[in-house]
Amino acid sequence: MNPKEDNKMKAPANSVPSIISSDVTIKGNVTTSGEIQLDGTVEGDVKSNSATIGENGTVKGKVNADDVVVKGTINGSITGRNIRVEKSAKITGDLCHQTLSIEAGAFIEGNLSHQSSSGQNNQSSSSANAASGATKVVSANTDEKKPEQKKTIL
Repeated sequence: MNPKEDNKMKAPANSVPSIISSDVTIKGNVTTSGEIQLDGTVEGDVKSNSATIGENGTVKGKVNADDVVVKGTINGSITGRNIRVEKSAKITGDLCHQTLSIEAGAFIEGNLSHQSSSGQNNQSSSSANAASGATKVVSANTDEKKPEQKKTIL
């Protein structure tokens, strides 16, 4: 077994997801070894094995999880093995990923950087990858920049 894998958070067997409802605001960091569904607001960092930011969810801080699904708003960086950005998402911050999926209509303002599987637990390696091989994204929203079309009625 790789010693780096021993440091990964493991969810306990038969665990249920932690759910933060839309009327909850947390000021501070949230850490869990399992899964979190966030529909409320977190003013701090979120660290988990799996994180889903719902359409009404907001994070003002860093998100770090193996699997991340973003439907809501994140003002901060995201580091994850698998990141899925859905059309309702609004992200202002950098994304460091192994696999990335972005739906048409999503808004991203920040850098995208691919991380190798060996560097996923090494924060300094991820930061170096973000600085050297990043792709700058201003907006992935295809609806905002449609070319002008003039219609003539005869």
